Amino acid sequence: MGTPEFSVPALEKLVAVGHEVVCAYTRPPRPAGRGKRERVSPVHRAAMTMGVPVRHPMSLKTPDEQRAFAELRAEVGVVVAYGLILSQAILDAPKQGCLNIHASLLPRWRGAAPIHRAVMAGDDETGVCIMRMEAGLDTGPVLMSASTPIGPQETTGELHDRLARMGADLLGTTLGRLDELTPVPQPEDGVSYARKIDKAEAGIDWTRPAAEIDRQIRGLSPFPGAWTTLHGRRLKLLRSRVSPAEGPPGTVLSGFTVACGGGAADVLEVQAEGRSRQDVIEFLRGTPVEPGTKLGDG
Repeated sequence: MGTPEFSVPALEKLVAVGHEVVCAYTRPPRPAGRGKRERVSPVHRAAMTMGVPVRHPMSLKTPDEQRAFAELRAEVGVVVAYGLILSQAILDAPKQGCLNIHASLLPRWRGAAPIHRAVMAGDDETGVCIMRMEAGLDTGPVLMSASTPIGPQETTGELHDRLARMGADLLGTTLGRLDELTPVPQPEDGVSYARKIDKAEAGIDWTRPAAEIDRQIRGLSPFPGAWTTLHGRRLKLLRSRVSPAEGPPGTVLSGFTVACGGGAADVLEVQAEGRSRQDVIEFLRGTPVEPGTKLGDG
């Protein structure tokens, strides 16, 4: 049961190691693009390629859908960024319950955006947990976990891909040892919530310290993308690093090093309106930016 790209490696792992996937549940197709054609989810597309039956109900709250799910007689339900709330009837239907791959070291960063929040908070490490699901928000006991450092220049997109693979591998190990593992309740200390990313968080305030702005840029890359304005037009900043340079906040010092409210941010990758993402050197060839240019003024 999953929807986005993050869920696909888990499905691929289940098939690759020989588990019988009786059905893949995913969110319904959505209109996308200029023609508003219906686009199936990444999990839907992957399941079709592997010959796995697909269901995409709008809700799992109705008795008919709950009955249909129970009639699959699944041993285990595997849930990875599905996007629908699961009722107790769904959680209880598989013989060994439902397991969830969660992209944090629980109980830190329960909720919708654990990868973004870990990068934006400047966490040194994160990881994945295989959790036995219960009715609360990511409150279930943990069967297995694996940790990994967050690189000093790593973006949410890069960490997302790494954690998706880690989660899939850990899922395979967990299922192979399911009968011998003891679920460990999450501690009450250290609970934090990864609220959904609001696009209002993406605008850059250059008066903030460079370290915070660097984490904002990397944490919101590639989506929704931290942004500023250059010559009155919005510009997304997708990769950066901290520089010791100093100057008036928002001022380009040299190249695309931008002064902050303490230190500066070396911008390494950008995306202008209506264009694809570019290395900053390539961008500056087509859009020269003179030292002293002020960002965020319009």
